[in-house]
Amino acid sequence: MKMVCFGVDISDNDVSCSDELIKSIKDSLYKIEKMGAKFARLTNITGDDVVITAVIEDDTKLEDVNYAIYHLLCDCALGFEDLNGVGKTPQDAGEGISYTSIDINDAYLPDAVIVAFDTYCGESFVDDVAKQALDAACGIRSVGDSAMSVIDGKIKEIPGVGYVSSQTDDPVVVVAVEDVHQVGVVAGAMMGAILGYKNTYLTNHHTPAKVIPGSVIFTVTALLNGNVIDLSDIFNHRMQIL
Repeated sequence: MKMVCFGVDISDNDVSCSDELIKSIKDSLYKIEKMGAKFARLTNITGDDVVITAVIEDDTKLEDVNYAIYHLLCDCALGFEDLNGVGKTPQDAGEGISYTSIDINDAYLPDAVIVAFDTYCGESFVDDVAKQALDAACGIRSVGDSAMSVIDGKIKEIPGVGYVSSQTDDPVVVVAVEDVHQVGVVAGAMMGAILGYKNTYLTNHHTPAKVIPGSVIFTVTALLNGNVIDLSDIFNHRMQIL
């Protein structure tokens, strides 16, 4: 079993996603499930970026599901720069989709913590922030597979879709959690690692990027057996000084 995440800017502006765009995506998710996904969800809305996450029980359906997600994004898009950055060959790859995938142990529910970033002139340090978030989760009890979209080499292949280059920004980090009681521990560790950086800000889903240029915003989602939970308000409450 696999979980795949597609992070992409398909908005028509640089700071937010319109209600119409979000509705269009949500109304189309069934098309991904028809192509072989157990379920597909809009898990993160971060500034002008969205993340679609799908769980695939049959690994042979990976390319079909990936293509279905890409096709949905093309159909719903109001802006096309990231989509146009996907090349058919490695030589054509440009700044495109932030793609990552993990293996899910089928002995457990497909639960995960998903962190998505949006940069406003913060491209110079956002990849390092994402790496620190991933490192913070690794080694915690009940963490399964984990991955991020950051491209260490020059080119990444998105199976069934095409190729993107290391110019791709606005990374996505996904961590499988095999004990639901550890979800808060994992998410809290990742958030702490991110917020320790300068100019990083936690936001609710669907919040515009109201920040000074040179900043990074991020959202944290728990995906629990297909249910999408925005963890920002929960942690905001928990971190109040008593």
